[in-house]
Amino acid sequence: METPGLGVYLSWPFCAQKCTYCNFASGVQPKGLESDYSAALAAEIAGTDWARVPDTLYIGGGTPSAIPAEAFGLLLRGIPGRPWREATLESAPGSVTPEKIDAWIRAGINRISLGVQSFVRAELVRTGRRHDAETVRRDVALLRAAGITNLSLDLIAGLPGQTAATWRESLAAVTSLQMPHVSVYMLEIDEDSRLGSEIVLGGKRYGASDVPSEDAVAGFYEEAVEHLESHGVCRYEISNFARPGAESLHNLKYWRREPYIGFGSDAHSFDGRVRWQNPETAVDYVGRWKSGAPVRVSESQPDPVEEKFFVGLRLAAGVDAGESDWARFGAVFERFLCSGVLERNGDRLRLSPHGIMVSNEIFQEFIG
Repeated sequence: METPGLGVYLSWPFCAQKCTYCNFASGVQPKGLESDYSAALAAEIAGTDWARVPDTLYIGGGTPSAIPAEAFGLLLRGIPGRPWREATLESAPGSVTPEKIDAWIRAGINRISLGVQSFVRAELVRTGRRHDAETVRRDVALLRAAGITNLSLDLIAGLPGQTAATWRESLAAVTSLQMPHVSVYMLEIDEDSRLGSEIVLGGKRYGASDVPSEDAVAGFYEEAVEHLESHGVCRYEISNFARPGAESLHNLKYWRREPYIGFGSDAHSFDGRVRWQNPETAVDYVGRWKSGAPVRVSESQPDPVEEKFFVGLRLAAGVDAGESDWARFGAVFERFLCSGVLERNGDRLRLSPHGIMVSNEIFQEFIG
């Protein structure tokens, strides 16, 4: 079997505004922090011992498409392996210009992921997004005209005010754009986002009182599965759908437990044995760099068998369960098979459609 190349993730946590649903360590940052962050990022990359050549790159955020065109190539010049098999840039609709696309291509970017979330203007306004459906269509046209056809977009099921009719409107828009890859996320309700915190507290700000019920959100997700698969965009991971050959090579590394290294704030890494992470915030990341302290703040050595199921069962293909796996988790497997949340085909186990809807509860069973 061919040894997989290294995946590289770059975190760019800067945004013009913080979306109400966002629970990432990104957003509007203190003035002047961006230049220091760029320097810290360059230093972390320059200090890396590249024991394995990268073959995938993913730049996430934040809004990395807002990086000035003239600075973009400098950000990536210390990363070996170009041309990478896949190099993805997350982009906010409306931040795409011909000049930026040219800079992205020259730097080695060959895949764009658009943070669309919805094609319905009323839903977008309530979350703080500034684009509309026409903005997305224009960006897609610009990218394809420039030769970037490996595209993805995100949708969120469960936004405030979302209805069955508006959800179908967004799904129809995805179909009309003939996207090769789509990510569908169910709204996460936790205290790490303004909207989630408001829902937890029983408030009304940010449209919290208009968030669809859990049953409705589950229905939206299941409708997306059916709609996308009827148009040849099939689920290959719980939240990710693709036409054959358009699956995210970089993200597959996470689910297959292949090595990757992350740079910047809140970035995580895995060398096949040890996991480690950087400081959560850009301020702490820069502070550690300025003080000369290591930016790695914690590390752990996870149980590979636990992770095999905790991570691998996210994939539609499932995972192989050998004799040693059955010896350890046989009672769990049998219980889930009997309840219909797991399916078995020979040695392979995978989540059933119902199992996907309760996947978090299933995954917890594999954590010691």
